[in-house]
Amino acid sequence: MENEDQEPRYVISVAARMIGVHAQTLRYYERMGLIEPSRSQGNIRLYSMSDIERVRRVKSLMNDLGVNLAGVEVILRLAERMAEMEQRIHQLESEIGKTE
Repeated sequence: MENEDQEPRYVISVAARMIGVHAQTLRYYERMGLIEPSRSQGNIRLYSMSDIERVRRVKSLMNDLGVNLAGVEVILRLAERMAEMEQRIHQLESEIGKTE
């Protein structure tokens, strides 16, 4: 299922409609570095479900909690770092379990 979430499949107009934002908003978020959609061979932006969920998170942080874009960027970066650390902890626990 995770691989399916990463598969780029939606063009910008469809992704924008799914999220409820303008296509220009997605372009702006990309320029800010908040999202990195894949590109087709013709250089067309293609969004995965994971990209769409990320933008929904951005939208929620801004609309529901009143966080500005700079704050959103910090929050997303911290969340990614925490996920990486959790993954590393699980990896280390697994290695410890093998040696016992």
